[in-house]
Amino acid sequence: MADKPKMATKARSTKRRGNGEGSIFQRSNGRWEAVITVGYNGQGKRVRRTVYGWTKKEVQDKLTELQSKKLDGSLAETGKLTVGEFLDRWLATTKSAIRATTYTSYEGTIRLHINPLIGGLPLQKLTPAHVQGLYTELERLGRSCYVLRLVHITLRRAFKLAVKWGITLRNVCDAVTAPRIDRREIAPLTTEQSAKLLQAATDDRLYALYVLALATGMRLGELSALQWEDVDLKAATVSVRRTLVDLKGEVYLAETKTKKSRRLIKLPVEAVEALPDHRKRMMAAGLAGCTYVFCTPLGGPIRRAAFHKNQFKPLLAAAGLPDCRFHDLRHTSATLMLAAGVHPKVMQERLGHSDINITLDIYSHVMPAMQQDAADKLGAMLWSRPTKALAGA
Repeated sequence: MADKPKMATKARSTKRRGNGEGSIFQRSNGRWEAVITVGYNGQGKRVRRTVYGWTKKEVQDKLTELQSKKLDGSLAETGKLTVGEFLDRWLATTKSAIRATTYTSYEGTIRLHINPLIGGLPLQKLTPAHVQGLYTELERLGRSCYVLRLVHITLRRAFKLAVKWGITLRNVCDAVTAPRIDRREIAPLTTEQSAKLLQAATDDRLYALYVLALATGMRLGELSALQWEDVDLKAATVSVRRTLVDLKGEVYLAETKTKKSRRLIKLPVEAVEALPDHRKRMMAAGLAGCTYVFCTPLGGPIRRAAFHKNQFKPLLAAAGLPDCRFHDLRHTSATLMLAAGVHPKVMQERLGHSDINITLDIYSHVMPAMQQDAADKLGAMLWSRPTKALAGA
């Protein structure tokens, strides 16, 4: 047996290391020791791993191995914290920083789709294979691609915070194949169908709402939240400042979907003319003091489900139009703008999209139809020949 090194008189540290790299020093008994932080336990306390050796090189080799395991995530320390317990903690922490509708979406996704399948797993032992298996099982159970995508988004955002907190050392969702979304085919109305809808709504008490929906592309929540103080008839504009949330039986005003959703929209003459007529109808109905531009017959806020059932769907039937969502009027407005040659950047601003790529992605189906028109106009400019588009301009 090899002789042990002579005992040192005091602990001797090595050169200072960077944060997270661990530290090496020699103990008073001559042994070498290395310590590395591997994360935090369920109570948020720092957890360290310690290795020993009779030589400095021996400890350095052990520390290098620990550092390697820390980097690949196999050294994470979370105590007995389960996936479900962590997600509950994440929800509680995130609640005040997100919209109520977003919180409800996260909570429902965790409760209905995540926890029943992997909520009991120790967070420390969760692997990409577990998450990928979750997606496979949800698909087998018949869950839609939108549910799978929402599960992925929820887990990825939650585990991002776990990494930030030091509870885990990697985000396992980064190592899985994200569920693919088959984008729903949008169903905008044609110009003729839009005219039919407005004709059928001429005597409707909410005629002006349909006019604004087609003229501005505003969302139903934005239209329902619109106040008379947001309308400037002289400037022919409406200001979108808030949205009406109808959630779990509660109705209230909230911030718009994104910062870009707060916007000023110019109105066509027809929309400007429709609003004073609408206000006269409200005054005749005894609603002169109502602050909402669009409201129920009693002056209350419009409830989404009741509006679809009692107003919008019967109107579609009366106009002889196919069944569609009210949101398709927003798509109709955007599609008609593109067909009219409106620049996508202007469309983005009118629709309140946070990024122009969202606008281009959603309405890419219109682009092929615009290719021939673009070719004709370019040819006319280069070779000075008449085109149908220019002749009709």
